[in-house]
Amino acid sequence: MAIFSVYVVNKAGGLIYQYDNYVPRAEAEKTFSYPLDLVLKIHDEKVVVSFGQRDGIRVGHALLSINGVDVNGKFTADGKEIIEYLKDSTNYPVSIRFGRARLSSNEKLMLASMFHSLFAIGSQLSPEVGSSGIEMLETDMFKLHCFQTLTGKTMCELFDQNLKGALEIAEKAANFGPGS
Repeated sequence: MAIFSVYVVNKAGGLIYQYDNYVPRAEAEKTFSYPLDLVLKIHDEKVVVSFGQRDGIRVGHALLSINGVDVNGKFTADGKEIIEYLKDSTNYPVSIRFGRARLSSNEKLMLASMFHSLFAIGSQLSPEVGSSGIEMLETDMFKLHCFQTLTGKTMCELFDQNLKGALEIAEKAANFGPGS
C-alpha cells in the first residue's frame, strides 16, 4: 500500500509536520464546445467543478489548464478571470484539463485540526472506557490511519512529569525556598 501523505498533529490539534509523497494526480482533459456542460464555481481561489461529472471529470476537480496553458488560481495565464473567459462563445472550442488541486498550507492546517477534533470526539463518545478513538477512516479511494505514540505520552508530557518530579524532590530537600 502506498503512503500518500504523513501528518503529525500535536495534542492540541496543531499540525507540526506534514509530508506529501504522491506523484502527479489523475487528470482528465477534454475539448468542449459552447455552452460548457459543467457547472463551475470559485472555491478557495480555484475554479472547481460543482455539478456535472463526465469522462473522468468529477465534482471537486479543479481546472488546471486551458488550451494547454496552466491557469493561476481563478485566472488564465494572461490574467483574465476563467469564469468570464468561459462565458464568451468566441473562445470555443476550448480544451480544459481538470484534476485534484494540491492543498494549500492553510488547507493542510485546517484538515489536521478537523481530524484531531473528530478523533477527540470519537474517543469521548465511545461506550468503552479508555477508547483509543479513531484508528482508521476508510473510503472507496483511500484509507486514513491514525497512529499514536506507543506509550500514549508525548515528549512534552514526559518533560512536564519529570520537571514536576524534580521540583517535588527539591522542595523536600529544601534546596530552595524563600530567601534562596
